[in-house]
Amino acid sequence: MSEKAYKGQWVKIHNIILEPSQRAPGVPEDTQKCPLEMWLNGFLDQDEASLGEQVAIKTVIGRTVKGKLTEIEPKYDHSFGKPIMELLTIGPKVRAFIEKGDSNER
Repeated sequence: MSEKAYKGQWVKIHNIILEPSQRAPGVPEDTQKCPLEMWLNGFLDQDEASLGEQVAIKTVIGRTVKGKLTEIEPKYDHSFGKPIMELLTIGPKVRAFIEKGDSNER
């Protein structure tokens, strides 16, 4: 992967929205100790930039946002976690129950 991004390339930026000292007093203590951070993907809106530089991006909805360039052509790597066996097996059990019918019916 290149260390330089070019205009129109898909990138990720990072910003600190609130420093710990700026957090609301009502948030939990462990949350108050951490900055509020933002990561945002968009298209680089300048000729070129290197990782770590402050850049402007244009989001897919057309907003222009500035932040530190952290990744070039980022991928989505989220998941829905491990499968839950009870949820995987309940469908066939319910179908069998419905097809068999309630013995108190009739």
